[in-house]
Amino acid sequence: MAPARLATSLLGTLRAASTRPAIAWRQRCLYHSYDYAQPPPFPPAESAILSCAYAHVPSHGFTIDTLKLGARDAGYLDVSTNLLPRGVFDLVNYHLVTQRLALQNNVQFPEEGEQGNKMGVGAKVRKLTLARLRANEAIIHRWQEALAIMAQPTYVPVSFAELARLADEIWFLSGDQSVDSSWYTKRATLSAIYSSTEMYMTQDKSANFVDTEQFLDNRLQDLIKVGGFVGGLGEWLNYTGHSTINLLRSKGARI
Repeated sequence: MAPARLATSLLGTLRAASTRPAIAWRQRCLYHSYDYAQPPPFPPAESAILSCAYAHVPSHGFTIDTLKLGARDAGYLDVSTNLLPRGVFDLVNYHLVTQRLALQNNVQFPEEGEQGNKMGVGAKVRKLTLARLRANEAIIHRWQEALAIMAQPTYVPVSFAELARLADEIWFLSGDQSVDSSWYTKRATLSAIYSSTEMYMTQDKSANFVDTEQFLDNRLQDLIKVGGFVGGLGEWLNYTGHSTINLLRSKGARI
C-alpha cells in the first residue's frame, strides 16, 4: 500500500475510534487474570515456525522467504508454511501478540510501599507505551512492510482488534480501575497515541529514538491541552492525525 493510502487509512481508523468506541471495544471490560496459567497464543507447530522466522525479520523482512527460513530452522519443510492460514500476516501478528504479552514481565514498577517512588497511573501508561514502542527497535526498519500488510482490507479488523488489546493491556497493567464511559475513551485515545507514535518511529533517525520519546510525550501533553480523555477526544484525534502527517513529511516521508 502506498504511504499516502496508508496514512489515509490510519486517519480513518483513528476517527472511527472516536465516534464508535463502544463498537470498537464491544466488551465492557476485558477480563484479565494472571493467577491462572494462560493457554499458548499459538499452536505448537505455528509457534515453532513463527519464532524461528521472527529471527530472520531484520534481514529478510516480513516476507514469505522469511517464513520458509523459519520452517527450515524449526525442522519443517518449506511447504509447512501452509500451516499459517494468513501467510505473512501471521508473522506480523506474532510480533504484535508476543510483544504485548511480554509487557507484563518486562516492565516493572516501584513497590507501592516505597516512599517517594510511587508512580501514578499516567506515568505507568507512559512507561508501558514507551517499552512497547522500544520492542520494535530491532525490526523498525522493516515495520513499514508490516504496516502495509496490516492495512490490507482482510487484515484491518484483526489488526485493529490487536491494537485495542494492547491499549487495554497497558491501562490494566497501569492499575486503571475506571468502569464508566472513560474506560472506552481512554483505550481509543491510547490506541491513537500509540499508532501515531509508532508511525513516527519508522522515520526517526535520532540516537536511541529520543525524538520518538519526545513525540510520545508531546502527544500526551496535547491530549491534556485539548481537554482530557472525554470532551476533546474527537478534536484531538483530528489534530494529532494531521500533525503526525506533517511531521513525517518534514522527515522526508512520501505521504
